[in-house]
Amino acid sequence: MRLQVSTRLAIFAILELTAREGQQLSVAEIGEKYGVSSHHLAKVMHVMGRAGLVRSVRGAGGGYQFAGNPRRTTLLDVARLFEDLNASDQGTSAAIATREERTLSDILGEIDDIARATLGSITIATMRKLVDRRSDGK
Repeated sequence: MRLQVSTRLAIFAILELTAREGQQLSVAEIGEKYGVSSHHLAKVMHVMGRAGLVRSVRGAGGGYQFAGNPRRTTLLDVARLFEDLNASDQGTSAAIATREERTLSDILGEIDDIARATLGSITIATMRKLVDRRSDGK
């Protein structure tokens, strides 16, 4: 499974916000770290704000804070905001005529199911720990 740029930015932004709990980060600060357009990241943050994952803090020193529960919010919760993760229906398509095509389609559907299950099993807190371990050289 390949994630869209918006999904990846959303995950990175949430990881930044959870790393600096209690602080507000601006779109520019997050965008600078990942070398992305503030305009694109602002759109991503807006989507996450509507979903209740982040909240904006206005005024001097304002920015965004993570509003979810990092122990309950999964990578799948974030990905669903930007990806079409519905179960694959390729196997029922009339365009798939041969047994080989149907079999390959079924296998690819199973891979997608495993990817969805994996994303659903990894919380933001777990991902944050994995990132922190990597930065410590582990």
